[in-house]
Amino acid sequence: MKMNAYRPAMPTFADKSEARLHVKRRLAAALRIFARYGLDEGVAGHFTARDPILPDCFWCNSYAVHFGHAKVSNLSLIDSRGEVLEGRGINIAAFAIHAPIHRARADVHAIAHAHGVHGKAWSCLGRLLDPLSQDACAFYQDHALYGGFNTVILDTDEGAALASTLGAHKAMILRNHGNLTVGQTVDEAAWWYLAMERCCQAQLLAEAAGSPIPVPHQDAVYAHAQGGSSYAGWVAFQPLYDLMVAEQPELLH
Repeated sequence: MKMNAYRPAMPTFADKSEARLHVKRRLAAALRIFARYGLDEGVAGHFTARDPILPDCFWCNSYAVHFGHAKVSNLSLIDSRGEVLEGRGINIAAFAIHAPIHRARADVHAIAHAHGVHGKAWSCLGRLLDPLSQDACAFYQDHALYGGFNTVILDTDEGAALASTLGAHKAMILRNHGNLTVGQTVDEAAWWYLAMERCCQAQLLAEAAGSPIPVPHQDAVYAHAQGGSSYAGWVAFQPLYDLMVAEQPELLH
């Protein structure tokens, strides 16, 4: 059987201003998608994206703006000291968590952290996810567990500890708190967060029903190689982005 060889190509940009607009549009759409999936919770949760023009700065959802109201014009730009360069400013925890990770990982251009119900529930068990499905295998040997969390993270020293624990992985479970994902693009970080939330939900359901059978190690490694790449995360997000922009085009402004 002849297979369709079409593979969407990741975008390229004529200049850094065009790249900045692209990043902001992706970030605004991702936040609205998170709202649709019920990942908003008051002023908690934050999503950052490294600025292409000022790489030591990042864009973030502004404080006390609902994820569902995010748009290009109401995002905030924050520098490496936590100073607000554009916008109304951000949750203090966003800077404490995200800035050290951006600083430690030059390959990370976006970081997502929200308080999804299933991610929070799973985090209370203090365990990594098991490779119970093809989707969960995307995180096999590629996520970490941070066990030092005690309260709201407002200190960059604890943020540095988070960055150290994350290491080279693309995701992390913060015990008694929730999940965090990173990516080379906003698209990738967003997709991994959504996927991880569902994997937490699936494992909670499976363990409630009985004794789940994990995917064998070699198969899990293979599945991770196939579905856990940066490109795989990026491409999986494209239909969600297209749908959100078609339904809510005002987010682009």
